[in-house]
Amino acid sequence: MKKTGTFFLKKDSLQLGLLLGLLTPVIVFVFIYFARFSGYGFNEFLSVFFRENGLITFFGVWCLVGNIALFTFYINTGRDQTAKGIFAVTLVYGIGVLLLKLLN
Repeated sequence: MKKTGTFFLKKDSLQLGLLLGLLTPVIVFVFIYFARFSGYGFNEFLSVFFRENGLITFFGVWCLVGNIALFTFYINTGRDQTAKGIFAVTLVYGIGVLLLKLLN
């Protein structure tokens, strides 16, 4: 019999993994902005961010670490479909960070 009211993060689905993989780096990015760079206005910060390769690397690494931690959690709890979605988005983010650094 299926339980009702189960917490949505306990599901094992590719769509959940894609969603979590997309949202986690954004949450990490915003958290780091408020923790270390809140003295700048957000638009001013973004203009500096896109000019400085060091900031792109710093944020890129931490955003990907957030996804790696999430991926590890879902692999270790046996939710392979969710982990597969997180992994796919992590690859896309990683390639995006590399391209952003190359084009900068």
